Amino acid sequence: MSVNLQTPIDYLKGVGPNRADLLRSELGIQTYQDLINLFPNRYIDRTRYYKINELQRNNAEVQIVGVITGFKEVAQKRGKRLVANFRDDSGIMELVWFRGQKWIRENLKTGQPYVIFGKTNWFNGKYSMPHPEIELQAEHESNLRSAMQAIYPSTEKLSNKGITNKVVTKIMQQLFLESKGRFVETLPDSVMTELKLIPKSEALFNIHFPKTPELLARAQFRLKFEELFYIQLQLIIKNLIHKSKIKGFSFDKVGDYFNTFYKNHLPFELTNAQKRVLKEIRLDLGSNAQMNRLLQGDVGSGKTIVAFMSMLMGLDNNFQCCLMAPTAILSAQHYQGISELCKPLNISVSLLTGSTKTSDRKIIHENLENGNLQILIGTHALLEDKVKFKNLGLAIIDEQHRFGVAQRSKLWHKNELPPNVLVMTATPIPRTLAMSVYGDLDISVIDELPAGRKPIKTVHRYDNNRLKVFKFMKDEIALGRQIYIVYPLIQESEKMDYKDLMDGYESVSREFPMPDYQISIVHGKMKPADKDYEMERFVKGETQIMVATTVIEVGVNVPNASVMIIESAERFGLSQLHQLRGRVGRGAEQSYCILMTSHKLSQDSKTRLETMVRSSDGFEIAEVDLKLRGPGDIMGTQQSGILNLRIADIVKDKDILEQSRYYAKSILKQDPSLAAPEHKVILNTYRQMSKYRNIWNYIS
Repeated sequence: MSVNLQTPIDYLKGVGPNRADLLRSELGIQTYQDLINLFPNRYIDRTRYYKINELQRNNAEVQIVGVITGFKEVAQKRGKRLVANFRDDSGIMELVWFRGQKWIRENLKTGQPYVIFGKTNWFNGKYSMPHPEIELQAEHESNLRSAMQAIYPSTEKLSNKGITNKVVTKIMQQLFLESKGRFVETLPDSVMTELKLIPKSEALFNIHFPKTPELLARAQFRLKFEELFYIQLQLIIKNLIHKSKIKGFSFDKVGDYFNTFYKNHLPFELTNAQKRVLKEIRLDLGSNAQMNRLLQGDVGSGKTIVAFMSMLMGLDNNFQCCLMAPTAILSAQHYQGISELCKPLNISVSLLTGSTKTSDRKIIHENLENGNLQILIGTHALLEDKVKFKNLGLAIIDEQHRFGVAQRSKLWHKNELPPNVLVMTATPIPRTLAMSVYGDLDISVIDELPAGRKPIKTVHRYDNNRLKVFKFMKDEIALGRQIYIVYPLIQESEKMDYKDLMDGYESVSREFPMPDYQISIVHGKMKPADKDYEMERFVKGETQIMVATTVIEVGVNVPNASVMIIESAERFGLSQLHQLRGRVGRGAEQSYCILMTSHKLSQDSKTRLETMVRSSDGFEIAEVDLKLRGPGDIMGTQQSGILNLRIADIVKDKDILEQSRYYAKSILKQDPSLAAPEHKVILNTYRQMSKYRNIWNYIS
């Protein structure tokens, strides 16, 4: 019989209440299960011994055999430190203890062979090792279960309280003794056989006490696959529940609005990517399930025309549609663009934002309720209780990450059945991240730019090239073009950022004086009305230069703006640089992005700048960003929960993630309720994962 892994950690021999409290508070270890899932960070070959004369000044962890020849106490500002001379046949070094000195003096003997292990320091012309792990050579060799010793995650508090790596290793050994190494299998035989996976018990033993590097690699693969498999299973089941439980409005036909627009009024030839995505949306809208689709597309890839044509499918089936954007400016731009497309089709469309006049609101509300208004575009104002649709069939949300879950769900309640939902983002999400975070949504990608769109030329210039950059700006303005100059905005240092912006504005004003030049300035400290006024001047072409912080990252569409200058570009993330660059290149003229930096750059900054200069592919840029920053930073705190992986890494284990999703999809396709005898092991494992129980109740 295998041990109950839900047993509290307090009951494990060698732990006790004090250690249990520390393991709970510092590492979140509550049960035997949590302890067995405390996977090592790395491994050290404990059969390798160094000589003292081989040591280098690199603060490395080493293992040395030698003898203690004597002790001394050394006074310091607070108390004393204990120092031991340690010698092997090649040289001498010091061992240092700042605490626990009484135990050391009583238990360590001079002249006996010890194995010491720890990080070395170079101090006062000799090597020292503070607080080494130390044991008699004979004991070390008899205790050595594996050549590769696991090094576990720890904290300073655990180390200070004596819960060292050696102690954690002994606790882990005790758990394996109590369980007799028997752990319940969690994957079906078919998957185990196809992928040649080692059994769960063998994998767990070899992850903690690897016998060979080969067995360690097999154990890691097995456990990474399992972890990612159950995450993908959760997401796919969530999607299946959504489709089976949440009925949507079925758009049965493609009618006059869509066909007339497609044949007679389409302003340009659709790309193959746009056609593919429209087919995917059409299939969703034709089913009885509510559409819940994420549309990804790089800046300028043509998401808006896809969104509009999806709305036409709604209108053909006598439904109303809405589009919600995060800012008034972006809403207004969507309204202007979509109004032009609606004119030849006699479609009624209105704009609703926080600044819409009360008299206009009243008319919008009435026309919305009686069905005369077919398309409503706006900001959060769409979510107000007063906004009632007669028959809302499709809700489109632009830059969806800018809205909270509660805000988005309000749109669901604008009809007796929830409308079909299409969420759009211009921030490319790497495939592995999309599978892990948005795996419960259907995902469409527009990965192709419209024909004739000229790539933006991106260059990196240092501060000492500024005069040449000013000359280039004057030449572009003389050709009738407009220019953005963007300064970084980092929350921790708003005063410094504001100073940067104002200093920059003053130097630009001196170089581009009135009345020959007009300059707009926009920053976060301005009132919204003032900000809108300055942006409007730039949009109308009344000013040639816009000096701003990153508030213009999303939402300004000025086809005449051909130059984006990003100051202190090293202080921006890759995705932000790419978003800013996307503000230009929207007209027919050649556009430019100039990345200005100082000469002092970190390696990561150099990589970011080189990537920007080399590539204009948002998805390639997103992949580099993921490698540099990791998934947690990219997705932000809202999505961090699903990314707290115990052993897998979605950047390094991309192939395993794709494999795990393939197997999860295949199994659920042939057996959606996991009722087949061969899938009982999956069903049992899934039910025991408490965080998934609520989801499972819908199915079982």
